Amino acid sequence: MFKEYTRINNIIGDIIELEAQGVSYRELAAITNSNGDTSLAQVIKIEEDKVSLQVFAGAKGMSNRASVRFLGHPMQVPYSQDILGRIFSGSGEPIDGKPPIEGAQENEIGGPSVNPIKRIVPRNFIETRIPMIDIFNPLVESQKLPIFSTPGEPYNDLLARIALQAHADVVILGGIGLKFDEYIGFRRKFEEGGVMDRTVMFVHTAADPVVERLLVPDMALAVAEQFGIEGKRVLVLLTDMTAFADALKEISVAMEQVPSNLGYPGSLYSDLASRYEKAVDFEGAGSITILAVTTMPGGDVTHPVPDNTGYITEGQYYLNEGVINPFGSLSRLKQLVVGKVTRKDHGPVMNSMIRLYAKALESKKKISMGFEKTETDEKYLRYAELFESRFMDLKMDIPLNDALDLGWKTMAECFKQSEVGIKKDIIDAYWPK
Repeated sequence: MFKEYTRINNIIGDIIELEAQGVSYRELAAITNSNGDTSLAQVIKIEEDKVSLQVFAGAKGMSNRASVRFLGHPMQVPYSQDILGRIFSGSGEPIDGKPPIEGAQENEIGGPSVNPIKRIVPRNFIETRIPMIDIFNPLVESQKLPIFSTPGEPYNDLLARIALQAHADVVILGGIGLKFDEYIGFRRKFEEGGVMDRTVMFVHTAADPVVERLLVPDMALAVAEQFGIEGKRVLVLLTDMTAFADALKEISVAMEQVPSNLGYPGSLYSDLASRYEKAVDFEGAGSITILAVTTMPGGDVTHPVPDNTGYITEGQYYLNEGVINPFGSLSRLKQLVVGKVTRKDHGPVMNSMIRLYAKALESKKKISMGFEKTETDEKYLRYAELFESRFMDLKMDIPLNDALDLGWKTMAECFKQSEVGIKKDIIDAYWPK
């Protein structure tokens, strides 16, 4: 039996307050205004009989005599095999011009993460064909990694490339606060790349209601869990989690909560962790891997959103000036696959190439300070040029083993065997003849 109330006590922005009994946190309500228009809202706060709801479409023009009918369940997202190839709004409605999915099961969003007892140790490598990821900081199945960047960097292009090239059964994109042309860009690339038939998109644009930003990650992850349980390797791509956190801040300010750092709610860490912890490798089933863009306002890594994210995730990729920074980036789980799942020379090549590039940057700095260029400096400068063009360029599309061979070739073009710091048995096996 639905509970219905006909008096709203207060309207603050897009939040309404009323007195109600027997409702639960995150429960949905249908609000019918005096003109007959109906909007969905979600319970976001309960204090005894005082209930606060966030109205999805906004509360502008709403009467305090509007009818509020509680639906008895939280937000749900449809799931079936037919969901593949579909595009949904931040409220779960189809926006691709196709009809609603018939016979789909409705799954509640925002549920708890998987019991740690049911998780298994990550063990599989996800090849992206991007050398700066595959060689130096491999993506491991069931890992959760942010892409730290600044506004204006090509992080959405990077996500689209990973979606096109990564070895995954299902790709789920959660777009949060996207510009319309960014949404169209994702859609066009997925269709032209031939991956749309294994992709699901949940899209919130900058023109959509703020509250829908909070729903997008939960809907994407709820669908991902269903595919994972069925044995699929699922890759979830989220952009931008800073926009998600900004929505949390906007709502907390409207509710007059005591702010924390820079006005963000004190629950920011838990709000982020509850989403990232959905990454899992199911025993006897599939997996969920999460890559999420986190923009850093002003490039400040100590900003509350990237700062809290760094404590939750298993490393990060730094996208700066159009390239993945080899020194700031880190995949803490790479030791589980490097040289075990991947080729035996992966570890030595990875370590030596980064060490040589660091020395090359030291040579560049020394020369810029007016020191005389030596023969050794010439080697390092040549190596830096090749490293940046062959590996750091995000346009590079090359399988891991070919990238490792190219790494050997690059080192051999610039250095002698004794100068690269790799053990003799590995050198003998892989050094270009």
